Amino acid sequence: MLCIKNGTIYDAVSREPYISDILVENGKIIAIGKDLEIDEDCNVIDATGCNVYPGLVEAHTHLGLDVYGIGFEGNDYNELTDILTPQLRAIDAINPMDEAIHLAALGGVTCVATGPGSSNVLGGTFAAIKTDAKGNNYRIDNMIVKEAIGMKCAFGENPKRCYKDKDNYSRMSTAFKLRDMLRKAKQYKEKLEWAGNDIGKRPKYDGKLEALLPVLNKEIPLKAHAHRADDIFTALRIAKEFDVNITIEHGTEGHLVAEELGKEKIFVAVGPTMTHATKYELRNKSFETPAVLKKAGCHVSIITDSPVIPQHYLGMCAGLAVKAGMDPFDALQAITINPARHIGIEHRVGSLEVGKDADIVITNGSIFESLTNVLYTIIDGREIEK
Repeated sequence: MLCIKNGTIYDAVSREPYISDILVENGKIIAIGKDLEIDEDCNVIDATGCNVYPGLVEAHTHLGLDVYGIGFEGNDYNELTDILTPQLRAIDAINPMDEAIHLAALGGVTCVATGPGSSNVLGGTFAAIKTDAKGNNYRIDNMIVKEAIGMKCAFGENPKRCYKDKDNYSRMSTAFKLRDMLRKAKQYKEKLEWAGNDIGKRPKYDGKLEALLPVLNKEIPLKAHAHRADDIFTALRIAKEFDVNITIEHGTEGHLVAEELGKEKIFVAVGPTMTHATKYELRNKSFETPAVLKKAGCHVSIITDSPVIPQHYLGMCAGLAVKAGMDPFDALQAITINPARHIGIEHRVGSLEVGKDADIVITNGSIFESLTNVLYTIIDGREIEK
């Protein structure tokens, strides 16, 4: 049992912080209040004068697939032999011994969605994992919160650049390839349903089409890499054509078309913004984007796109969004409960509430400030060692 006493709690649910205690048992929050009854052998952390936050959550990273500081041999987040690889799964490439995972935890980031990059039109499934690698014996199977949270697809410059000498020179080609795969998967699904339990009538097994069935069944969304405004609308158009769910990843020009996106009430994971505009489609990059999209009615998360920005700077990215006009409470939600909802695990993480996982961060100042120190990171009730 663990009790965190007298901390100033920013729970990501209540707009105003409050001083209270948090009681943890068996990896879950079992009570929040004052003067809680505790056992004599309870481990107590005195958080007087400190801020207490939910563990930070990120909706879009490549953490563990691009191993910290290693070049090509540590790079497993893009499969460059085939532009259509929906059958690939992040969990088969995440390296729990990547030092960046431990640094993320020490920086207060306790849960991330991580998966394939954006070289391919279809890249494979993202997974949601905890960043307590050591406590889970460096075994990815023990770190998983949800094995498949979205099917990565990509629009814009990356698929064009990576496959321009093969078979994908324009945005029109990218859109067609995605449509074609979804259409084939829909036909595959219809044949499976028609065959029922009759094995002799079933279509020949196709791993790529099989992998797209959860998308067609609305079990997971398309996780669409799209920076430019027209790419965002192409992604939304295709999702509507096939009646599938979709989230927008990056949304760099979202602030330029916020009114239209607000009508859609879409989920947008904005970032990475703390970098140069390294390609043409990033020329309108702005830290104002999260605030503008939130005001328009979109569901907004802030991302580092780790390793583009080191994972442990997620709180600082939210702080820069506040500096650019975002409400501080909205910014806190954009790195806690909003990304948890974005990836479909809000029942477990993203806020400090009774019954949720005991993922808790204690700091000596605002989580948004670069000079703030993370004093304790607790994942599933276990303190992460420095």
